[in-house]
Amino acid sequence: MTNSKTGQCLCGAVQFTAQNVPTGFSTCHCDMCKRWSGAGFSAVSVQENDVVFSNRDSISTLKTSAWAERAFCQSCGSGLWCRLSEGPNAARLGIALGLFDDTTGMLLEQEYYVDRKNSTHTFPADRIQLTEAELMALYAPQPQPEST
Repeated sequence: MTNSKTGQCLCGAVQFTAQNVPTGFSTCHCDMCKRWSGAGFSAVSVQENDVVFSNRDSISTLKTSAWAERAFCQSCGSGLWCRLSEGPNAARLGIALGLFDDTTGMLLEQEYYVDRKNSTHTFPADRIQLTEAELMALYAPQPQPEST
């Protein structure tokens, strides 16, 4: 199943609309992806010509290997995509999963470099889990009552 999805970087300087977005995504655990994203890099593979980016002047690319480049927002540093520079997938972008506004129904279908996977993707059963509301109650500034 494919559909249209929107997304943006952390600061909103780069926004996008992607067509024909698959419901499956992949995660790569290679050393470069871990360094770039802080953990495994989860991405959705789409044809480059199916994505329209706003404010392309805010996008920088960096050749990170002999066969790949990565793009990021110049304003906030958000990783945007990884693209293979040669071979049959050279016309595809691996867009960072976290950029999508809605990932409902999307499922992990593939993992790469699983022999390099670290513990950031292995969650212990007895971990503390907080909802958004619980976290906000603990750490977000609370409104102060108005004085009369």
